[in-house]
Formats: sequence, C-alpha cells, structure tokens
Amino acid sequence: KMIAPKKNWILASVVVVALAVPAEPQEAEVDFPSIIDADDVAYFFENDDLEGLHWALTSVFANSERVNPSSPTKLPEQIVSRGGGLKYSTEYKLLHDLEQAEYLAQNLEDPTQAKFFGETVAPIYQGMLDRIPPLEELDRTNGLYPFTKTDYYEEGIGSVYNRALRLTDFGALKDHNGKLIPLLNPELDVEQIEKSMLSDGVVVVDNLLTPDALQRIRQVMLESTVFFQTKMPQIFGGYVGAYIDDGLHDRLLLQLAFELYRKLPNIFEGHFLRYLWAYKYDSTLTGINTHADQAAVNVNIWLTPDDANLDPDSGGLVIFMVKPPMDWDFEKFNTATEFVHETLLRPSDYANRTIPHKQNRAVIFDSALFHHTDSFNFKPGYDNRRINLTLLYGKMRMASEGTTTSSATIEL
Repeated sequence: KMIAPKKNWILASVVVVALAVPAEPQEAEVDFPSIIDADDVAYFFENDDLEGLHWALTSVFANSERVNPSSPTKLPEQIVSRGGGLKYSTEYKLLHDLEQAEYLAQNLEDPTQAKFFGETVAPIYQGMLDRIPPLEELDRTNGLYPFTKTDYYEEGIGSVYNRALRLTDFGALKDHNGKLIPLLNPELDVEQIEKSMLSDGVVVVDNLLTPDALQRIRQVMLESTVFFQTKMPQIFGGYVGAYIDDGLHDRLLLQLAFELYRKLPNIFEGHFLRYLWAYKYDSTLTGINTHADQAAVNVNIWLTPDDANLDPDSGGLVIFMVKPPMDWDFEKFNTATEFVHETLLRPSDYANRTIPHKQNRAVIFDSALFHHTDSFNFKPGYDNRRINLTLLYGKMRMASEGTTTSSATIEL
C-alpha cells in the first residue's frame, strides 16, 4: 500500500503543530506518500479537519513531478494509467491547454505570469498542435499520441505539458468589512432537499452557491493548470479531468465539501468526503459514458454560464434508476458500457431522470445509480466549455441480492 496509514497522518499532524511552537530547535521529517487515497481524505474529513486535509494534499503534491520535474517522487502508476501521464496526449487535450494558456495570458493580473503563458507556454502548445497527426492516423492508440524525443526535449512540450504552472489557493471569502461569506446559498430549502433525496434518490438543487462563491470556484477551474487527464477520444469521448489527489485541492473546494456536509445532515451524515474531481468538455466530442461511481452520495455541480449552452434542454445528466448487483466489480459497472445497457438498462426499459444543464445547478443522487453525460452543444471558446465539479461522499451501496432497480426510498 502506497499510502501512509492513519497513525502516520496523526504523527505528521503532531509534527507540524510542534514545529509551529517556538521551542527548542528540532528536526522532523514527514514521510509523505506519493498519493493520497480516499481513506486518507475521509480520515481528515471525519475529524472535521479542513486545514489538515489541505495541508496533507498540498504537501504531497509539492513533491510531485508536476511541481518539480527533478523530484525523485515519480507519478504514481494509477495517475498515469487513468490518463494523467507526462509523455502522451491527445489533440483535444492540447487544444484545451493552448486555450487555457491564451486565457491566462489575457486575464492574469501579474504581468510576468501573463507574459510567460502568452510568450512561452502558448507557442509551445501551438507548435505541438501543428505537428500532431490527425485522429484517423492514430487508430492503433485510439487517438492517443506519444510524444517523440524531438517533441519533448527540442520543441519543449516536456517543460509545460501536465505541469503545475499555475495553482490557485484562495482563502475564505470575505466581504469589504471582513465578514465571512458562505459558499452555499443561505436561502436553500434544506427540508425539501433532504425529503426529495431520501424519497427519490435524486434531487435537483438550483442556485446552490452564492454569486461570489460561484464566481470564485469558476475562477479556480479556469485558471488552475491541473487538468492533467486525457482520454482515448475514439473510446471515451473528449474531456479533460482534474482530481483532488493530483492538484485540485484549492482550499475553497474543500470548504465547499465541508459546508455541504454540514448543511444537509440527513443526506450526508456518516458519509465523509472521499473524492473530488472536475471535468471540462470539448463540444466536438462526446461526454462520459454510462457508469456508476464508488460512493454513497454524488454531488454534481455545473459551473458554465447558461448563454454558453446552445441547447438549454440538454447538456446535463441522465440518471438511470438502476444499480449494479452486489457481485459486480468496479471494472464491470464503470467501464463495460454495452454490457450494462444489455444486462440492466434495457430490461428496466431505460427508466431514467434527465436533468438539463443550468449554471449553479447541483444534482445530488445515489452514486450507485448508473448515469452518463447528456448530449451537449456549447459555444466554442475556452470560457464557454462545459465544466462540472463532482464531490463523492461515503461508500457505495449496490443493489441488494436479486434486485437492481432503485427502490423509492434510499438508505442514507
């Protein structure tokens, strides 16, 4: 097991506290793991330790090749295998990275950083896009392109691709008087939200975030160069992904996870945060295939402005009212799309709830229910890309033996 056991996190926390106290000089080193897993995240969450969780995520990531290319801590195989490696890419991922570099060049307040992205990073990506073969010539790798030595070293893609060139780390939101601004809309009808979720297993919550929180979280998504994951476009569609265990750990996102847990106790109590990710989509390709997630509760939040969506009746999420049987493993319910359709969804007559995309809309649902991205058509342009933020709480509750259809009442 690559991850430090809980007792090591406790020891590490004690070391940090001790180092913060002016006492006799002492040396202490924390033996950080190469990656933080879901149990580690849940441990800090269970102990209501936002600062500890942020410290652990930040410290582990600081040792990554993303931050320090000469680091002895190489990228864990699980990050590379899910599409986050340093030496291969796709055309759509390179295009995203180019658009982001151009956006940062135009929008960053720091002129030195803006110049770096405009005059150094963007030209490297443009040059790589000019050289990458067309998709039809990459059939053998289903659209993945391995960088050549010339690409990586001589043309410079290795110095910028999947590197943490910009990380946001916002503190708590405050008004002009220094008063804390909550991230969640104070007008949310908590009783109705919890009632709907407990009876149906799915609830749609509009205007989840305060305007300030929505703007700032969207800024995190647009500015942070942590969308390291690409997929094989000929199989999985076209979206780039960022994950809590690989750079997406802005304090604001962790604060949101804690606020949701406290705001809706009848949904989340006993189900601690285990994972968090965000995806940005290419409208010329497809979204995420039918799958179920390894969690008890899924919170899916849409961040893109409504005027970017060219079809307001679509672009959201299709949730089927079916769960995987207890004897299925992760590989079967997360990747065997055709098998899921024929074995479970067709017999249920594809019973589903289809929720259209709307900015600042959250869909909270039983994470074991099969779901996929609805068809979508968004305007071109970096800041028009469809973006969803997903938080996973608790452990998956699969269908009981002999049944796969979700009951009217969900056990939370």
